[in-house]
Amino acid sequence: MARISAIIFGIALLGAPFGALAVDVPDGLSVEWQGKKPCEKVYEDAQIRVARCTFPPGAVHVRHSHPGYLTCSLSEGKGQVEDAKDKRLVDFHADKCTNSAPIPWHELTNVGDTTLNFLVIERKYEPVEGVTQTMSK
Repeated sequence: MARISAIIFGIALLGAPFGALAVDVPDGLSVEWQGKKPCEKVYEDAQIRVARCTFPPGAVHVRHSHPGYLTCSLSEGKGQVEDAKDKRLVDFHADKCTNSAPIPWHELTNVGDTTLNFLVIERKYEPVEGVTQTMSK
């Protein structure tokens, strides 16, 4: 009996890392900072979701994930972006859009003195690998 228990325990230990690969990370519309949601849904269908996000100076868009997405800056400003790769400063320019692959997580902090405004267009058909994304309704 002790040998069977040891084998089961060994198998459980081997399988543990694989269970840890799926991480539950909220989507950008679900997260709050200081009791407020910085992003509001503008449009959604089966393929895409569009959100408008507003970050006053000092605001944080806490850790969240995205399927593939476009981000269009509607204002100028400075932000700090942190993800699995690093933490970096970013200058945002009005009327500029970037195309991004799905991202398991990132966090944005407005480190400038102007309000940052974005339009985010998520491609729901490009999900994040290894992330169970909790999406707000």
